Amino acid sequence: MTGFDLAPLVNPLEILGLGFFVEFGFMQRALLGCLALSISAAPIGVFLMLRRMSLTGDAMAHAVLPGAAIGFLASGLSVWAMTLGGIGAGLLVAVASGWVARSTVLKEDASLAVFYLLSLALGVLIVS
Repeated sequence: MTGFDLAPLVNPLEILGLGFFVEFGFMQRALLGCLALSISAAPIGVFLMLRRMSLTGDAMAHAVLPGAAIGFLASGLSVWAMTLGGIGAGLLVAVASGWVARSTVLKEDASLAVFYLLSLALGVLIVS
């Protein structure tokens, strides 16, 4: 034998170009968090698809942007301020969408789409 080590050549993470997940501790934690999130989000996604509510998750994800942006403007990179702002904006969009759906002829998914697009546009304006 020449003393040549083949172990780095057959490491699947190195072959895929993902060797930094092995090298850095923070990347290992990020990978573990992503795996846990993907496993826990799958049943919720199936439930929402079966109830024909797949727009709800997308709408709420985009509706939190103005609140997070306002939280950032108010207190910088404070995670708690951005989280509370995002929760407030999401609740506001959900309540306003429900109120419009109950008081007009618009269906709930149509009113949710209108409010989520408006909040997304407002969030982009605030971020800009």
